[in-house]
Amino acid sequence: MLNAALLNSKNMNWCTPIDFFNRLDAEFHFVLDVAATDATAKCKNYFTPETDGLTQSWERSDGAVFCNPPYGREIGKWVKKAYEESRKHDTTIVLLIPARTDTTYFHDYIYKRAEIRFVRGRLKFTDENGVAGDAAPFPSMVVIYNGRC
Repeated sequence: MLNAALLNSKNMNWCTPIDFFNRLDAEFHFVLDVAATDATAKCKNYFTPETDGLTQSWERSDGAVFCNPPYGREIGKWVKKAYEESRKHDTTIVLLIPARTDTTYFHDYIYKRAEIRFVRGRLKFTDENGVAGDAAPFPSMVVIYNGRC
């Protein structure tokens, strides 16, 4: 049976599976998690809903930025912010988001502007305690902005 929390439109925070994050971190060396909570932060430096990553600078010279944003109607704002910050500061930014290629934000800020890696299969996102649920009801993609696209 599919985990009801995964289908609940009120749950917009999908916690990144730690093994998936660790593989990305080994490649990109993340120093900032811009969409986290105190319980879910994957980096020593992070922004919470209270510190609002959308209003902060994501500039980093010591490593890459990781972003698994809330998966609601505001996701386009996070994608646009990632694109703009990568260009403005020449910072590598990696997003983990649903693979929704029909959206405006995909065509305006991802397609032909970033490296796209579609995730094979469905991720098993976790709760804030790291407990994995059932497979997500949507495909995922990793979007990589390196400041040069």
